[in-house]
Amino acid sequence: MIAASALIAEDEPLLAESLRAELARLWPGLRVVASVSHGQAAVEQALALRPELLFLDIRMPGMSGLEAARALAEDWPGAPGSAPFPLIVFVTAYDEYALQAFDHAAVDYLLKPVQSERLAQTCTRLQAALRLRSQVPTAAEPALQAAVEQLRQLLPAPELAASRAAPPEWLQVIPAAVGAAIHMVPVDTVLYFEAADKYLRVVTPEREHLIRTSLRELLPLLDPQRFWQIHRSTVVRADAIACALRDESGKHTLTLAGHPDRLVASRLYAHRFKAM
Repeated sequence: MIAASALIAEDEPLLAESLRAELARLWPGLRVVASVSHGQAAVEQALALRPELLFLDIRMPGMSGLEAARALAEDWPGAPGSAPFPLIVFVTAYDEYALQAFDHAAVDYLLKPVQSERLAQTCTRLQAALRLRSQVPTAAEPALQAAVEQLRQLLPAPELAASRAAPPEWLQVIPAAVGAAIHMVPVDTVLYFEAADKYLRVVTPEREHLIRTSLRELLPLLDPQRFWQIHRSTVVRADAIACALRDESGKHTLTLAGHPDRLVASRLYAHRFKAM
């Protein structure tokens, strides 16, 4: 039986241990290198350990399994010689999420409670996929690009999101506290927004401000035609971009007009930088 490594991300300890035990029984050659309880830990451990398989619970505290998969697609090394992007199995108690994940971004999906017969089918599919990969020496880059294209479909289309959830008027001014003063920052002057710990950096040509609003809360208030998300933690004003340079991993380094900062656009948003 083919040997492989796997990571389990499941916030319910009993379910995680049950899945680990069943995998050990059904696939003796599979080595579970880590078992974590939330999405951020799944991203960190996957990047550190580079497992070949990921079993991701879709609903976890903080970062969900879908968000963890997208984060990994952004941060996974894509240079020649890098480990192939992991094969993903989503685990969920909600069938609609499972079907969406399977259609777009997974080798397979499992519904809770995981049934032994169904898990055996998943193991067979994973082993077949791993055998196919082993026959292709340059599998790393194609595997990553295929995962990126699939995961991109799970990102909401900005135009569609805008039409369904557009506020009466797009945000025009951002009140930013500086000591006891409140600075009114015109949105038109903002070059980019960047999540930083518990704050959001609001960067203008002259200075930067820190606000407590999260990027997730701010995004629906910004005109998606003018402000582009280029990474899970970064949104840039489109007309502030002077140049986008693609590297061999599929990421783009953005140069801003009249500003020294350089921004990195992840692979998930590379489609924004195709020539007309």
